Amino acid sequence: MLRGNIPARVDEKGRLKIPAAFLEELKGFGGQFYVTSETGDYARIFPMKIWEELESKLARLSSHNRTKQKFLTWTNYYGQAVEVDNQGRILIPPVLREAAQMKGDVDVMGHLTYLEVWNHGRSLENLKKSPITDDDLKILDELGI
Repeated sequence: MLRGNIPARVDEKGRLKIPAAFLEELKGFGGQFYVTSETGDYARIFPMKIWEELESKLARLSSHNRTKQKFLTWTNYYGQAVEVDNQGRILIPPVLREAAQMKGDVDVMGHLTYLEVWNHGRSLENLKKSPITDDDLKILDELGI
């Protein structure tokens, strides 16, 4: 499982060196990843196996399903299949890198089966805008968490 937050950097060529703790966990999935976003505010790094499982679920939905169409449009617009290099780096796609202001200091956070990468300043803003509410706590309690 991918968990925690590890600060990292995106270099001038748009490459993210995946933090060692995450890279070790990701080794079991191979070296191919799908980097994408639903909004352009951040990057999500899915091991290709996990992304393909998600695609299989989507393939079972009708091609007329508007939510499916929107999700695929956004994730394809920002998305790109990438491979980790010998130094543990992956390329953040240029369109996504620009939209998410992905340069310099970033936060790499584990989300169980994928990584989420935020520009550090945006990450802090997002945390302030999205506090855990009483309603959130109630839903978590109902889920037994």
